[in-house]
This record gives sequence, structure tokens and C-alpha cells, in this order.
Amino acid sequence: MKLTTRDLTMIPLFTALMFVGAKVSIPFSAVPITFQLFFSVFAGLLLGARNGLISQLLYIGMGLIGIPVFTYGGGFQYIFNPTFGYLIGFAGCALIVGTLAERTKVVNFTKLLGFATLGLVFTYAFGNVYFYMIKNIYVGTPMALSAIFKMMIPYMIKDYVLLIIAAYVSALLIPRLKKAGIYKVKEMA
Repeated sequence: MKLTTRDLTMIPLFTALMFVGAKVSIPFSAVPITFQLFFSVFAGLLLGARNGLISQLLYIGMGLIGIPVFTYGGGFQYIFNPTFGYLIGFAGCALIVGTLAERTKVVNFTKLLGFATLGLVFTYAFGNVYFYMIKNIYVGTPMALSAIFKMMIPYMIKDYVLLIIAAYVSALLIPRLKKAGIYKVKEMA
């Protein structure tokens, strides 16, 4: 895996944006309102699958070794936080969105919003199941999976609005980045 100078610049930039997205948070219920899904989608759309995933894994790794980059700090014990599944979901989201964006021949708002929506669905499905497992198995506070999905509806609405913005901005940026030779699309076999 060879990383270019651009990769070595953009990957940490999107890692830093994830940190900003976590720290610009609004306390709300059991889960704070953050802007992390917004930045994980941008990472996938603008960096592609590999580099988007690396930026997310770097963010998660920094948090797990104790750097307080997560909304509530950091450290290995964070894996027992019910919201940690969403962090894993962000990495999967960047991978899914990036893979789909790289493989599309024609970039437009509708396609990018569709890709972003799939990333949102994955993130919340994974995160909600993880939340359920931690609450029911580790914490020992029974909570129905359906109740968790219902609790997440306001977050999903907020994130969907942000994804509309991410898809719109990316639809404007990607053609310009391609023209400048900065955005490389994988050739389909």
C-alpha cells in the first residue's frame, strides 16, 4: 500500500475533522449530537474507500490509546461505552461510501446522496446493535433494540440533513478535483 504526499496530508486532515466533529457536540439524551457522520461521509466521498477508512481507523486508534479525541474522552475502556459502535460504524461508512463513489462513472448529487444514505443506514444499524449489546450484556440495563432505533430517529434526521449538504458539496467538488488531477477514480475491471 503506497501512500502519496497528498494521502499523507489528507488522511490526517480528515482524522482531525472527526475530532472536531466529536468535540462540537450538543448533549442530548443518552447520545450527544455530533457531526462525525458528516465528516466520515466526506472522508469516503473525497478520499475514497482506502484513505477514508484509514482516516477513520486512525481516529479510532488515537482515541483507544488514550488521546481524548472522542466526545467523552478516550482510552481503551471506551469500547464499553454504548456509543462506541457508532465509531466503528463511521469507519464502515467511509469504506462503503468511498467504494461506491470510486466506482461511479458519473458523479451527481442524487448518486452521492444515495451512497451517503447507505453509509448512514450502515452506521446506525451497526451502532444501534452495539448499543443494544453493551446496554443489555455489559451494563445489564435491559433495553429493547426497537427502543434504541426509536431513540435514534432525531439523530438520523439531523444526520440526513447534514448528508444532503455533504452530497451537494461533494457533487460540486469531485468534478473539479478530477479535472485538477487530484481525485483519482479506480478503473473498473
